[in-house]
Amino acid sequence: MSMVEKHEARGGASSRATAPPREVTATALGPWPGEDPVEAARIIRGELGSPHLPFLAELPDRGVGSDALGRTASILAELAVDVQPYGWRLVDRPGKDFRRAASALATDINVLADVAGAEENPAAEIKVQLVGPLSLAAGLHLHNGERALLDYGARRDLADSLAAGVGGYLSRVAAAVPGARLVVQMDEPEIAAVLAGTIPTSSGYRTLRAVPASEARESWRLVLDALRAAGAAEAVISVPEVEAPFDQILAAGADGIAVPLKALTSRQWEQLAGAVESGSSLWLGAMEAAGGPLPKVAESMEAVWRPWRQLGLPAQTLASIRVTPSAGLAGGSPSQATEVLGRLTRLADGLNQLAQG
Repeated sequence: MSMVEKHEARGGASSRATAPPREVTATALGPWPGEDPVEAARIIRGELGSPHLPFLAELPDRGVGSDALGRTASILAELAVDVQPYGWRLVDRPGKDFRRAASALATDINVLADVAGAEENPAAEIKVQLVGPLSLAAGLHLHNGERALLDYGARRDLADSLAAGVGGYLSRVAAAVPGARLVVQMDEPEIAAVLAGTIPTSSGYRTLRAVPASEARESWRLVLDALRAAGAAEAVISVPEVEAPFDQILAAGADGIAVPLKALTSRQWEQLAGAVESGSSLWLGAMEAAGGPLPKVAESMEAVWRPWRQLGLPAQTLASIRVTPSAGLAGGSPSQATEVLGRLTRLADGLNQLAQG
């Protein structure tokens, strides 16, 4: 049985059956500048109307608890965190940092409900983000200050807790946007270092042992299965381009892969081409948005179309793509982030013209 067949046997086929017609669409990765969730929601939903994919913004400028790690930690089941000088730490009972993170997320979901509820034609989809179990274990610390990644039992407890907590998270989002198709982006920014064993210990004198790829795959499968059971129609895993384990992501049953375009090797492109041909979705970070002037839409189109053509992929398979910025947008201003979304939708339009011949 192929990876795709295994995925469909676990329910992937039904997810695709309920998906909207395929065409190139745009979204962004989650981080957004500023501290105003109302402004963020209005801009994002205004710029990313159907067929594009609006998302629940993360606003790290608000401080502790609004960062991606603290936000995800706030949805864990039966685990709590607080903040120490070295970062987020697992603790026995919730404290003010945990409550602050949970409150910020609740506020954002309430704002989403208000903004979406005032729309005449609400978007058909909504995306939420969370940190995946391996990067979560790399970012959270134990009582002794060491990373949870050090301990197999802690890694397993975190994966179990995340899987148990996503149901409540998605149910709240679903209630905020009734009838919207739920899409989940699971971020694994530390995965290359986790699998390579290059994350330093708390002392900095040595590195933590590499996590086996089989364990990563099973942790992802656990959370992906929980997301689908909670109503997610599509779940992708977002990784950096360096040493990204595409084969393990697909074997775990993810519907697709999100990855920056800028430094993909020929071998990685071949792997992604195989994934596209097998029916997986591909989210390409095709718009460089980190400092400096934004690239022209034509330049970003060529950056996607050139390797596509070189691999011999049919133009119509471009419809499997979502285009994103190469990184989160929190480092700029709201006006700059808005401009990025506008260029992304124009990039999607241009690629759709290529796909339609």
